[in-house]
Amino acid sequence: MIKKINMSSARQKLIVYLILLVVTFSVYWQVNQYDFVNFDDNRYVINNLNIRSGITSKGIIWAFTTKDIGLWNPLVWLSLMVDYQLFGLQAGGYHLTNLIFHILSTLLLFWLFNRMTGALCKSAFVAALLALHPLHVESVAWIAERKDVLSAFFWMLTLCFYVYYTEKMFIRRYLLVVFSFVMALMSKPMVVTLPLILILLDYWPLERFRIKEAGNNCEGIFSKKKHLWLLYEKIPFFILSIILVIINLFYTPENQITHEVPDEEHFPFLSRLANTPVSFVTYLEKTFWPHDMTFLYPFVEHVPVWQVLVASLIIIAITIFVIVMLKRLPYLFVGWLWYSIAIAPVIGIIQISASTPYAMADRYHYLPSIGIAIMLTWGIAYFFKDANIRKKILFPVGIAFIAAMSIITWKQCGFWKNTATLFNHALQITKDNSVAHNNLGPFLAEEGKIKESIYHYNEAIRIKPYFPAAYNNRGAAYSKLGQYQVAIKDFSKAIQMVPIFSKAYLNRANAYDKLGQHKKAIEDFSKLINLHPYHADFYNKRGVSFAKLGDYQHAITDFNKVIFLQPHSAIAHKNRGLTYFKQGNNNKGCLDAQKACDLGDCHQLEDVKAKGLCR
Repeated sequence: MIKKINMSSARQKLIVYLILLVVTFSVYWQVNQYDFVNFDDNRYVINNLNIRSGITSKGIIWAFTTKDIGLWNPLVWLSLMVDYQLFGLQAGGYHLTNLIFHILSTLLLFWLFNRMTGALCKSAFVAALLALHPLHVESVAWIAERKDVLSAFFWMLTLCFYVYYTEKMFIRRYLLVVFSFVMALMSKPMVVTLPLILILLDYWPLERFRIKEAGNNCEGIFSKKKHLWLLYEKIPFFILSIILVIINLFYTPENQITHEVPDEEHFPFLSRLANTPVSFVTYLEKTFWPHDMTFLYPFVEHVPVWQVLVASLIIIAITIFVIVMLKRLPYLFVGWLWYSIAIAPVIGIIQISASTPYAMADRYHYLPSIGIAIMLTWGIAYFFKDANIRKKILFPVGIAFIAAMSIITWKQCGFWKNTATLFNHALQITKDNSVAHNNLGPFLAEEGKIKESIYHYNEAIRIKPYFPAAYNNRGAAYSKLGQYQVAIKDFSKAIQMVPIFSKAYLNRANAYDKLGQHKKAIEDFSKLINLHPYHADFYNKRGVSFAKLGDYQHAITDFNKVIFLQPHSAIAHKNRGLTYFKQGNNNKGCLDAQKACDLGDCHQLEDVKAKGLCR
C-alpha cells in the first residue's frame, strides 16, 4: 500500500515557484546565444548614442524627456543603459534581462492568484500559460520589446501590492500600489487599462463589492458608500492614465522630431475598424492553437466581410454568455473583460504607429492572455467538481497542454536567433510581407550578398510601391556596387516621397561626392543641416566637400562649427588643419595637427613633420 504524502502548503508553493522558474528558464535559455535583430534593436540600442553612453546624468534627463520611436517610456531607456553598462554590445546580456523580467512576472502572477483564491494548481496553470505560451516569445526574445516584459513586471507588482492593500487598507500600502503603477506607466503606455483591471478584481476574486443583505436603512446607505469608495480609490490611477495618454498623443518635446519617417502610411479608419474583430478573434484562436506565428502580420486593407461578421458574432455570443452566467461563473466575466480591456489599446482602431503596418502582433497577446487563462482554468474546473476526476483527468491534461506549449515555444524561440532566421521565417509564414523583405536586405548586404539584398528590395517595392525606406536601402546597395547614378535615382525617389528623409539626403550626398559632383553634395548636406542644425557630422562632411571644391574659407567655417559643437573632435581639428595647410597657413595647420594628436589622431602631425612643415 502506497503511503499518502502530506505536504505543507508552504512547501507546495515553493515547489511551484521552483518548477515555474526552472522550466521557463530552460525553454528560453537559448536566447542567451542570440544576436540583435535589425528591426528596432538598432534604434533602441546599437545606433542609439544615448544608450551607448551608459548611465550618465545627460542620459537620464534624455530618458525622461524623449519620445524617441513615438512613445514615452523612460524606464525602458534606463534599463537598456544599465544593460549597456554591464554588457556593452553583447546581445546575450540584454536577452537575459528580458528573460529575468519575464520569469519574475510569472512568479508574481502565481503569487497573486494563489493569494486571492487559495487555488494553488489553478494559479500555477495561469502563471504557466503566461510563462510558456508560444505567442509570448516575441515579448521575451526581442530586445526592443523590453517595454513588454518591464511593464508586465510592474503590472504584476501593482496587482500584488493592491491585494496586499485590500487585506489591510493602510495609506502606506496604497502608496505602494500607486508607485508601482507609475513605474508601469513609465514602461509602456498599454498599461493605462490597469485601473479597470483593479475594479474587475474587486468583483472577483476579491469580492469587495459583495455586501451582506442590509438589515436596515443605515446598512443600506453604508453599502452604497462602500461601493462608491471602491471607485473613489481608483481615481488617482485614472488620472495618472489620462496624463500618460496626453503625454503620448499630444506632447512632443522640443528638438524631438527625428525626420526619420520613411514609410509613413495611414490606414483608413473603416479598414482598421474591420480588422478589429478579426484580429480580436484571431488572438483567441492562436491562444488555443498557436500556429503560423511571426513578428509581423501585414495589414490587409480590404478584410472580407464574412470574416468581420463571423468574428463579430463570436464576440457577441461570448459576451452574452458571460453576462448571463455572471452570478454563477463570475470568473468567466472577469476573464473576458480582462482580455477585452487589456487588448483594447493595441487592437488597431487607434493606429499606434503610422510607420508599422501591423494587423496584429504576438506581443499584444502578452498581458491580455491572462484573462483567457482565467476563463480556461476556472471554467473547465467548474465542470469537474469531483476531486478524484480532477486529479486523474484535468491534472494530466493540463500538464500535457503546458508541455506541448513549451515545446512549441522552444521551437519558436529559434526563429529569433538572428535577423536572417527571423525574416526568412516571416517570408515563409506570411504572404507579400514587404517589411520582411526590406529588413532582410540590409542583413544580406552586410554579409556581402548585395545582389540578393537588391532582390528583396525589389520585392518590397513591388508589394508596396510607396515604400521610401526600401528605395533608400536599394540605393545604398547600388552604391556598394559602385552604381552611383542608379543609386541617386533611388535616393531621389525616397526624398520625393518624404522630403524630410535624412538618411536619403545623406546617402545621396555621399553618392554625389563619389561622382565628384561636390556642389550637389553640398546642397544635400545643407538640407541635412537645416533639418539637424546641431548635428556636427553633417557640418564636417560639408566642410570636406567645400575643401574638395577649393572653397577653403567655407570649409574652415564648417569645421569651426563642428569644433564649437564638439570641442574634443579629433577629426574636425585634423580636417581644419589640413585645410589650413592647403591655404598655406602652416602655423594654424600645425596647431590643429598637434591638437588632433592630443585628442588621439597623430597621423597628420607625423606626416607634416616628415615634410618639415611643423617642428
